[in-house]
Amino acid sequence: MTQQQQAPGTNDTSLAGKFRRSPLWRAKLRLQFTGWLQYLITTVVAAALLITALVGWLVGVWPLVLFWLPLSVGVLLLAATGFDVVTVKWGVRPSEPIPHRHDDVDTFELIRSRRSCRSFQSRDLTRADRAELMDAVTEHTRDDRLIGTSPIRLEYVAAPLTVWPVAGAHEFLVAIAPRNYDRLAIIDIGRSLEKVVLHATRMGIATCWIGPGADQTSVITHLGDRFDPETDHVVCVCAVGYRSRFQPLFVRLMSRLQRRRLPLRSLFFANPDLDVPLDVSTAPFSAFGRCYQACQWAPSSYNAQPVRCAAVTTQVGTQQKAVRFDFYATNTSRFYTPVALGIWAANWETGCDALGIRGHFTIPLGDRNDDTGAAHRDLSWIADQG
Repeated sequence: MTQQQQAPGTNDTSLAGKFRRSPLWRAKLRLQFTGWLQYLITTVVAAALLITALVGWLVGVWPLVLFWLPLSVGVLLLAATGFDVVTVKWGVRPSEPIPHRHDDVDTFELIRSRRSCRSFQSRDLTRADRAELMDAVTEHTRDDRLIGTSPIRLEYVAAPLTVWPVAGAHEFLVAIAPRNYDRLAIIDIGRSLEKVVLHATRMGIATCWIGPGADQTSVITHLGDRFDPETDHVVCVCAVGYRSRFQPLFVRLMSRLQRRRLPLRSLFFANPDLDVPLDVSTAPFSAFGRCYQACQWAPSSYNAQPVRCAAVTTQVGTQQKAVRFDFYATNTSRFYTPVALGIWAANWETGCDALGIRGHFTIPLGDRNDDTGAAHRDLSWIADQG
């Protein structure tokens, strides 16, 4: 969900780096940011199937497998792509209703049901919805609500930013942190924006986190004088609006694949070495109920799921009591993983609040907050006493 300002592959001498500087890569980016790539992919697959059917017809053997099956699937796929181009790319489709609010939905069901929206209606947010959304932005980006000390901003932009693979998005929240790298500020971006996203979900507003799929030049241009290249860094953007039922076939398939999540035993652990799975169904950990699932279903860039958590207990009389949960980054990403960790922190807090469990986040002593991107324990959630 994040993108560094330096173009990928600029100083990369590897084969992948050379490819990213090739004309083919530039053509891919052009198709991506003009919004045609998702349609081209399905068209190419359809063409391959039709060519297979042609070869099968010429060969004349196994007609069901080599002719009728690829012909049928190819024609259907080509028809679906044409329908997607007309309804999504060109916007020729019937008016859709504004989705209803979810004020009565259980907090955990809200988190579980939230989906990244890949296709938005052409209508703008209503004045009331936009005002409520911006109130949530103000609330969750206040200095006294942050974990770190660096200020962060979520700027509202009403413009068709150049993004991929999202279709029809024309309203965005742009997350801005200080240009000088501050890992806690990046974590605060993830934590604060996720709380806004959950509020938007309850309002019936669809959202989509976008990092590498956003063209930085487009974002900065539309920010205008609200962006200072000497002091600001765009971490990611979040599309907001009303979900459309019309969505490209390729994007539908990609969204389904990205909904897969690792099991809880691969995410929560009983030791700091992260090699002993935590039994979340037994005391004292069972008291946190579905907070574990709230983190499990947190979004992350490319669905990488790079965050882990270790529980720490203490002996109180004859019973063990969960007093701390440590949140770890599992790779050296300077942007992707801190944002994902911040999203975990937001979902964990939201879940604990729903259960009436009080606690607070602290920065572990001795852990670094520098620009090395080293994997380490970033945050600890400590249960309040009493």
